[in-house]
Amino acid sequence: MDIRTVPFDHPDAVKLNDEVQAEYHVRYGDGGDSTPLAPTDFEPPNGVYFIAYDDNDAPVATGGWRSQDANGEGNEDGDAELKRMFVIEQARGLGLARRMLAALEENARAAGRTRMVLETGTKQPEAIALYTSSGYAPCVKFGYYRHFDDSRCFAKAL
Repeated sequence: MDIRTVPFDHPDAVKLNDEVQAEYHVRYGDGGDSTPLAPTDFEPPNGVYFIAYDDNDAPVATGGWRSQDANGEGNEDGDAELKRMFVIEQARGLGLARRMLAALEENARAAGRTRMVLETGTKQPEAIALYTSSGYAPCVKFGYYRHFDDSRCFAKAL
């Protein structure tokens, strides 16, 4: 797996984002994640967006983080918010999500962020299992979905 830094609006990022949105719609029936995101959210040093490519140079996984500080929505100073973690169906079970997560944590730590936070949902048990097995613990709900019953928020000190 070759992990590359790309803009959030890179054509491969847009393609995989469309795929993850379609999967969210199937799982939740709500059209996908409505969290406001902008390409500038993922520009270093305030964030990053990665795509993992396979040996045939095909995009197979994505993930990014964006800086968040205390904002009245549950974030704390020094937060790095994990966004758009996704592995295409054909590449699941190969450890790509865990490798992507480790790369994102390392990048956020190097950028001076002190805590990685994420929001997922009850209909994504695979995501919850990945995060809890990677040292994430439930935290105060934050962000766009903080008032939704299906929302689950996790955090890990960096």
